[in-house]
Amino acid sequence: MELKKALEELRKEKKRKFEQTVDLVVNLKGINLRRDNIALVINIPHKVKDKKVCGFLTKKNELVETITKPEFQKYKDKKILKGLVDDFDFFIANASLMPAVATTFGKDLGPAGKMPSPQLGIITQETPEVIKTLLKKISKSIKIRAKETSIKIAAGKENMKDEEIIDNIKAIYNAIVNALPTKKENVKNVLLKFTMSKPIEVDM
Repeated sequence: MELKKALEELRKEKKRKFEQTVDLVVNLKGINLRRDNIALVINIPHKVKDKKVCGFLTKKNELVETITKPEFQKYKDKKILKGLVDDFDFFIANASLMPAVATTFGKDLGPAGKMPSPQLGIITQETPEVIKTLLKKISKSIKIRAKETSIKIAAGKENMKDEEIIDNIKAIYNAIVNALPTKKENVKNVLLKFTMSKPIEVDM
């Protein structure tokens, strides 16, 4: 089923008391995730949700929740560290602090796929302009780390326009396909669903 038709079908379902997420599910085949590491940051045309961002910075910043170097110490407590990792969607860092960030936070941020990266999150200046630009970019970014052969990503919200959701789906799908060893041959099928609906197979 084509994307537009699939969205129309999903919208016919019973309305829920909350705003559902539009999930894109890309099922893979012929791939070994131990060998083929699929980790990417995708820029999408339309923001799906607000993201909570935390910064490891040299001084407090009013644009972003900040943890400065002297405060790193308290995160040696595993419970406090786990709470931090769960609380935020993205982490940014001043490049000069990255060795200390890796030592203190790496063991938890790494597996969660939230470590600040050169692609998105490591800065050399802490000016308002640099941070505002980065936060804008993060608001339209999705991080994907394939841990199994089924990749599920929030591509939109049901109150978004169909065209916006379709734009996001295409951007996400194309980025995933480009990251696969044999491109489209590694895609078993693609499904679309709302949070509470059954999935519908779609043609890309």
